[in-house]
Amino acid sequence: MSFSPWIVAFLLAIHVFCMATCSMVELKNNGYENLVIAINPALPEDRKIIDNIKNMMTEASAYLFTATQRRAYFKNIKILIPLTWSHNSSYSRAKTELFDKADAIVADPFLKYGDDPYTLEYGGCGEPGKYIHFTPNFRTDDSLLAVYGPRGRVFVHEWAHLRWGVFDEYNKDKPFYISGDVNVQATRCSTNIQGVYKYIECKGKSCSSRDCRPDALTGLLEDGCTFIPDTVQNAKTSIMYMQALPTVFRVQYIWDSSTFHLWMPRNDHGAHMECLPP
Repeated sequence: MSFSPWIVAFLLAIHVFCMATCSMVELKNNGYENLVIAINPALPEDRKIIDNIKNMMTEASAYLFTATQRRAYFKNIKILIPLTWSHNSSYSRAKTELFDKADAIVADPFLKYGDDPYTLEYGGCGEPGKYIHFTPNFRTDDSLLAVYGPRGRVFVHEWAHLRWGVFDEYNKDKPFYISGDVNVQATRCSTNIQGVYKYIECKGKSCSSRDCRPDALTGLLEDGCTFIPDTVQNAKTSIMYMQALPTVFRVQYIWDSSTFHLWMPRNDHGAHMECLPP
């Protein structure tokens, strides 16, 4: 099966409050329809935001189609544009689409997240999130691509949070664990992702690195140790760990019941602590 080009509609947005989760997204014949991306009315006009949303969703649709093994793609989206922005003949007035029930928003950053894309999730595993948040800088500053990877891949990562209620497969609070063979592993999935363990020290603009040392008390690695994935990889999973890696294109545990990840007990929204290789 192949997918047809997705369709984008431009709508003039009115900021209206929606009391509950009220996404209009439907999956029909493998295509997600009526996905709404809204631009916050407080943002100054910037045509580049609109153009980059279009480019992001073109890339995201193809990436999702591959990640879900040809099961899903984005068939059409709607972009809600503030009434204060310049009029365009391709725009139409919003009907039931509202800013506060958008599936994704572009708005100023919260201090906690900076320019990090994130999905607001209140529930447990398998429960959909409320919305995806992008900042204007994420939408327009191409230098951030080196940090997060292509915007379309980032959207699919966040879409898995929003639509399927899955969590990240990394854990900043517990970056390492002891595996069944009593080796220290970085919290990641899959464990086929290769890399090095480095302690990085910076003074001003100068940084140096060394190999991480073991922590005698925990049996893990010292605080401040970082796992740095190799640039060249063979692993195909997982989008929920690091979608920026070029070889990664699967959210395997959603679509392939024969290779479900093994879950270890975890607190809050921590990462899967151990998983089967793809």
